Amino acid sequence: MHIDPDDLFMKTTVERYFPNLTALQKERFSLLENLYIEWNARINVISRKDMDQLMIHHVLHSLGIAKVINFKPGTAIMDAGTGGGFPGIPLAILFPEVHFTLVDSIGKKIKVVGNIAQSVGLNNITPLNARFETVRGAFDFVTGRAVTNLPQFFTWTRKKIKKTGFNDLTNGILYLTGGETELAEKKTDFRYTFYPLSEYFEDPWFSTKKLIHLYNCL
Repeated sequence: MHIDPDDLFMKTTVERYFPNLTALQKERFSLLENLYIEWNARINVISRKDMDQLMIHHVLHSLGIAKVINFKPGTAIMDAGTGGGFPGIPLAILFPEVHFTLVDSIGKKIKVVGNIAQSVGLNNITPLNARFETVRGAFDFVTGRAVTNLPQFFTWTRKKIKKTGFNDLTNGILYLTGGETELAEKKTDFRYTFYPLSEYFEDPWFSTKKLIHLYNCL
């Protein structure tokens, strides 16, 4: 059955902030809500009380990274502690020429990630059931979304980052968080920049949300 992406997309707020989406991207974003509702009824990967805010609290929040960086084709990203696929799946829809390795230690969550990626036709995602600190290889960026405290996340992922890159931002960690962020354990070999997401999204929910870019951390 043919799906009219413009009709489906009326339910979402993504196009308001990303007006240049292709028809395929619109369709893929539109499919996410029902897919997560169906999967979450079987395997709880998102708080059920939060499901009615999926597009804002999870999808749009994930896309906050895309307001700061436009990943170039060929970029390699590890989404560490991806949970139900955030921020990895929304970013993979937006950047089809970027490869995302979505890692989580909980197998049932990776099962959901793999099935949703397949259902929307994403071929730029590798789901991986593992502890992200044990993953081999190196990436241009490591993304995370309220996985653990930031100094611990930094310690676990800093050696996964390639020394040289080709994007407009320096290779590093892109971490989505909210409220106060503990950076008391400052290191001498890395820098960080805060990006308040309220500067990009009008919804009041984003008033305390921020993206932190940690770089030169090798």
